[in-house]
Amino acid sequence: MIDAILWPILSIGGMGLIFGVALAYASKKFAYEKDPMVESIMDALPGINCGGCGYPKCEAFAVAVVAKKAAVGGCVVGGTHVAQRVAGILGVDVYEQVRKHAKVLCQGGSDRAINKYIYNGVRDCTIAARLGGGPKGCRYGCLGMGTCVRACAFDAIHINDKNISVVDPSKCTSCGMCVKACPKKIIELVPADMKAHVLCMSKERGKKVSENCKIGCIACKLCVKACKYDAIIFSDNLAKVNYEKCVNCMACVKACPTGAIQGIE
Repeated sequence: MIDAILWPILSIGGMGLIFGVALAYASKKFAYEKDPMVESIMDALPGINCGGCGYPKCEAFAVAVVAKKAAVGGCVVGGTHVAQRVAGILGVDVYEQVRKHAKVLCQGGSDRAINKYIYNGVRDCTIAARLGGGPKGCRYGCLGMGTCVRACAFDAIHINDKNISVVDPSKCTSCGMCVKACPKKIIELVPADMKAHVLCMSKERGKKVSENCKIGCIACKLCVKACKYDAIIFSDNLAKVNYEKCVNCMACVKACPTGAIQGIE
């Protein structure tokens, strides 16, 4: 009776010992030795694993940089400072990077835009957008359900009292996670030193835009005529600022009859 109990115990214990020894041997035999260069770059990175560089973790980005598969300045959160440190470790040159921050290109809040139906579902923009584009009359407008807010690791974006997402430039690291999270694709990374922005993404004709939103771009082209620097691009019934040509003169802001173009003096 005792043997009948002991043999299974001894057998299982023996197998466990064999597997343990095998795993210990394998861990030493196939141990991954970290590249000192990768370790040095890891120390230079912010280490927040935001994914803004295109890699899931900072370590993956560091490995890619050493393997020359990623740009030295690929860490958008770290900016020029981190790029210079990484370049110093690798012994290469790096150029000054243009500082950017996210911008929500919509102003159609509850006081300006109409809704086509009442939505009582899950507060998620991606889910709501599957129901005919969402409750908002303008199918290009911000749904204001906070999907971008939850994607931001830096508390840089919030929903205001008009139910529109707004970015705090002082906190934004231009990681681009809110850009990826927005199902409407109305969040873009814009140069931080540019002051004029077309805060509308509707490609509808002027009459249709006016029916849905009081502050949308109505394709009047007055901004195009007002700009002396050819810095306004116009296509698909929508104006857009060409930041490479813009000189922050604010002529387009003053010319826009609906206020769709906003500027910071």
